[in-house]
Amino acid sequence: MNRPASLAVGLVTVPVLLASSAGGVPADSTRGVLATSSSDPLVSVAGDIACGTKVPAYDGGAGTLTECRQRYTSRLILDSDAVWTLGDHVYPTASLEQFRAVYRPTWGRMKAVTFPTPGDHDYGKTAGKGYFSYFDRRPYYTFAMGGWRVLSLNSEINHSANSAQVRWLRRKLASTNAHCIAAYFSTPRWTSGPRAPGDASFNPFWKALYAAHADLVIGGDTHNYERFAKQTPTGAHAADGIRQFVVGSGGRNLYGFPHVQPHSQVRKMSFGVLQLRLHRNAYGWRFVNQAKRVLDSGSKTCN
Repeated sequence: MNRPASLAVGLVTVPVLLASSAGGVPADSTRGVLATSSSDPLVSVAGDIACGTKVPAYDGGAGTLTECRQRYTSRLILDSDAVWTLGDHVYPTASLEQFRAVYRPTWGRMKAVTFPTPGDHDYGKTAGKGYFSYFDRRPYYTFAMGGWRVLSLNSEINHSANSAQVRWLRRKLASTNAHCIAAYFSTPRWTSGPRAPGDASFNPFWKALYAAHADLVIGGDTHNYERFAKQTPTGAHAADGIRQFVVGSGGRNLYGFPHVQPHSQVRKMSFGVLQLRLHRNAYGWRFVNQAKRVLDSGSKTCN
């Protein structure tokens, strides 16, 4: 397989492999991405973003100090080359009407360069009808960005070891020659938040990614920011492990850290976004709060 092209100046075409809604053989597709002149793209990442209009704290979009901060976090993403969203775009129910009312005027300003994944509030009782209508996306897909292979996975459908999604994931990982690999999906495997220690049902994702020497896994769902040391699928610290970020800090509200987990390195109860700088063989990160203060930062070479 040829190495995918990275982001370049102006409008480029990034290959996106879309999984069919039935989880069958993916179809090939392409999508234009508006990028800056940098060959090392800046990506903004967060989930758990917007309050719907019926949430009392919505207040016409102004929010309060502790809830419904989507207007303010959206200002952090406007200079990004791409945006990866981690699910739960609108609370409590992500209908198409609510996407248009509260997401589109804020984070939706970057829709043209947004690569989403759904969460449980996106699925709701309608199997994600509003989410899929707004984003026109398949349940899971892969794309190339900055020389990286990136996979948007779906935590809301079958992700067991023999599921169509995990079989697809293994095939895509086996076929890539990218040196750096990232994946993201809504529910985190590890968290120090109220749902600690996390969801072990996502071990099949982790096992496939670890076997492929993946570098990053990013989740939301827990409404805070947390960075973990590199870990194996069993939770052991390892130099060749995968670093997990939890970035459920997009605006809805915030959770604390009642059950701090092994290998949790940084925890911030703050609204904000994770900004990744993707280099061909490395990455840098920083967590920026709504006041544009950097609360965490670092860099690492890829596995």
